[in-house]
Amino acid sequence: MRDTGTDIPQAIAEEAAGWMIALQEEPGDHLCRDRFEHWLDQSEQHRQAWAHLQIAWQALGAASPVLKESWQGAARVPALQKPQRPRRAGLARRAGMFGSAAAALLCLAFIVGPAIMLRMEADYRTQTAESRTITLEDGSLVHLSGASAIATDFANGRRAVHLLAGEAFFEVTPDKNRPFTVDANGVEVTVLGTKFDVQTDGDLTVVALAEGSVKASVGRDAPEEFLAPGDQLTANSATGEVSRATIPVSDIATWRDGKIFVVDATIGSVVEQIRRYHPAWISLPDSTLASRRVTGFYDLRNPDQALQALVTPYGGKVRRVSLIARLISRF
Repeated sequence: MRDTGTDIPQAIAEEAAGWMIALQEEPGDHLCRDRFEHWLDQSEQHRQAWAHLQIAWQALGAASPVLKESWQGAARVPALQKPQRPRRAGLARRAGMFGSAAAALLCLAFIVGPAIMLRMEADYRTQTAESRTITLEDGSLVHLSGASAIATDFANGRRAVHLLAGEAFFEVTPDKNRPFTVDANGVEVTVLGTKFDVQTDGDLTVVALAEGSVKASVGRDAPEEFLAPGDQLTANSATGEVSRATIPVSDIATWRDGKIFVVDATIGSVVEQIRRYHPAWISLPDSTLASRRVTGFYDLRNPDQALQALVTPYGGKVRRVSLIARLISRF
């Protein structure tokens, strides 16, 4: 997984950014603050991510850092500071809207570093909600999903692709003398000529085979995995866990038709897929909600509706913080 340049994993940085928005949105919600405190105490990296974000917020000069004591070593997270004198409701509401929007902008700035690095590494990439088909030097086709990127290496007889971010469907031109390899987050897929989909999401890599056969290597000590059409393999680079499922071939890479189909996936991983088709930044700081598992179809052509359909059955709500941010929570 990429990091933010401060040895903080990108996923944790985004969680911190989500809590920033949540605390700005619900300053008087004790349940929100209790959940935030629990998240903060889970690891030192959580505290470091929060500290970096708070310092950046203070550097803007727009307001005092939110819950400043929480990153200065206090044992408990105090309540947010209340205004010293009453304000008219309209002014307060507008100030709250400004604060949320400013927090969203700051959070976006805080996590934009890796996107810049990705742009430098990629040979081909797509924007949010953009799909693109690329013809490689050997005639193979790569269908890139939204917000995805690849780097290629065809030097000295190699046929190698590195999936840097997002998802891609490959239609590989057969060549028995030159195996075609795809590397995604440490998982290497080797083929001669076939059709398959690869998706990377943080620590997770998912490979689904539509036609032919592929060999997947998920680590030095792990046995090689051989897939047949309809097989789906999911590998977790953080835990080393590998799982398999069988799905209809017609449900592989349905994102090309504006839909996604997931089998026993976490809500967090589905949100990551929907992010690639949503113009706003989406935050899901609630790890319990993010870990719930779902199976189903979701319509990428209406990403807000897809988010609602995804989290509502589990008590989640999608809050529109501003034009550029959505906050998913259970409070």
